[in-house]
Amino acid sequence: MESGIFSKNNLKKDFLAGLIVFLIALPLCLGIAQACHVPLFAGVVAGIVGGIVIGALSASHLSVSGPAAGLTAIVLVAVTELPAFEVFLCAVIIAGVIQVIIGYLRAGAIANYIPSSVLEGMLAGIGLTIIIKQLPDAVGFAKNKAAVMVDADDGFLMNTITTATHNIQTGAVVISLVGLVLLVIWQTKAFKKVQLIPAGLVVVLVGTLLNAIFAGSAPQMALDSSHLVMLPIPASFGDFFRQFSFPDFKGFASLKVWETGIVIAVVASIETLLCIEATDKLDPMKRYTPADRELKAQGIGNIISGFLGGLPITSVIVRSSANVNAGAKTKRSAIIHGVLLLLCAASIPALLNLIPKAALAAILIFTGYKLCKPTVFKHMWKGGWTQFVPFVATLVGVVSLDLLKGVGIGLLLSIFYILRQNIRIPYYYQRSTFSEGDLIKLKLAQEVSFLNKASIKETLEKLPQNSKVIIDASQTQYIDFDILDIIKEFYHTQAKEKHIDLSLVGFKNVYKLPATIPERDILSGFLNKNEVPVRSSGDHRKLLAQLKKHLGNKNKSSV
Repeated sequence: MESGIFSKNNLKKDFLAGLIVFLIALPLCLGIAQACHVPLFAGVVAGIVGGIVIGALSASHLSVSGPAAGLTAIVLVAVTELPAFEVFLCAVIIAGVIQVIIGYLRAGAIANYIPSSVLEGMLAGIGLTIIIKQLPDAVGFAKNKAAVMVDADDGFLMNTITTATHNIQTGAVVISLVGLVLLVIWQTKAFKKVQLIPAGLVVVLVGTLLNAIFAGSAPQMALDSSHLVMLPIPASFGDFFRQFSFPDFKGFASLKVWETGIVIAVVASIETLLCIEATDKLDPMKRYTPADRELKAQGIGNIISGFLGGLPITSVIVRSSANVNAGAKTKRSAIIHGVLLLLCAASIPALLNLIPKAALAAILIFTGYKLCKPTVFKHMWKGGWTQFVPFVATLVGVVSLDLLKGVGIGLLLSIFYILRQNIRIPYYYQRSTFSEGDLIKLKLAQEVSFLNKASIKETLEKLPQNSKVIIDASQTQYIDFDILDIIKEFYHTQAKEKHIDLSLVGFKNVYKLPATIPERDILSGFLNKNEVPVRSSGDHRKLLAQLKKHLGNKNKSSV
């Protein structure tokens, strides 16, 4: 089986992709742990569990899981408020249990209700966020060495530019630019023969080599340890295993721990479902990931991560999109990335610490560009305002707020356009004008809700006097109570006042409307008067032609 873990098919591509994802995931695991104010090794543990455990249990072919930036704020607040990190680990275990329960309750289908415009906006927003977040590492901007800016308005902009310029490392700029050039030209036909070697691996090797050359020949361009990958270096295997933390089970008695666990479970599940949906869209083979099974796998992963002292885990679009771009074919790449995290964290952390962050930043910037390239905007623009507006709103929300809030804004706008469309089209209008009056047919849509109340009420009020009106509900599955009230009132009062001959067709008996007449009998009676239609709008010409054929040659001269 091609997608099996033990299959030899595509093993080389999966290994190389796993290697690239490992190189990208390593600094991300450390960075997220640092941002959460927890031991750095907690990020590595989450990455290992996300790769090996979730990678093996998940049905996703290309998704890669690990500690997520989207949970950073939640974790930081919880760690600050709880007595110790070991107490917080109980919340991670609770979140995992809840995710498993959600998976068994088959609640993962919620992702199917997210419009493609929102998903595209989410991907583009993540891509732009990746670019923005990686720019400091790409130029070697030393935040901790930046001079304090003056508060005076006069010259503030110039001071800002000068401060930023003086704290940019020339060596980092060279490494990132060389990396980006390599990534671009690696996609061209000229490099087709060597494309079996992942461009990301070449960028990492070239970047590390360039920094070594700078250190020997141009020390002013060499990057110090703050601009390199920083992995804890244990002195022995005993020291390595002592880096693992274990939960303080007294935390299960804390209400705050349970509240934190529930919040993490909800946010992590939504982020995972969104990322899985997005990754399936990026998959060149367009394979489908069962959402419920993914939630179960994520839950088990979080339970294990909590027991081993790791951060909460989700499916992460940064790693997943990098995995796709690196040419991965099966979920072995995710497992391989986890294994490499484990082996290298235990054996060769000093060697990994030679990799410049600028080289990894170049890979991530290129990955981000592929998610938000101009062709995406052009494609959504062609889809019209109902697609483009939610797309842009989601993108802006993801970049300026966070992933969940951005998606929420996009969903609200999509719902607005759906409601607006339903308000506009509650029925199909057909009208034919005859010498002695109008024949008007209102064919109700499949569902008519209270949102259509104003439109239908206005239409009925504007119907011309002395006309023949048919309201057809034969194809309608649902009619709101308010709409039925309007139709009843019009039938009993307004229609009589305006001398409108109103016929109701196809209404269900449960609606308790006046007895309806078959439409064929209504129209045949009207046409047998041998009247000549003056004009017809809508699809009524087709309707008359079908009726004429049904009635036979008897009425040929009358139509």
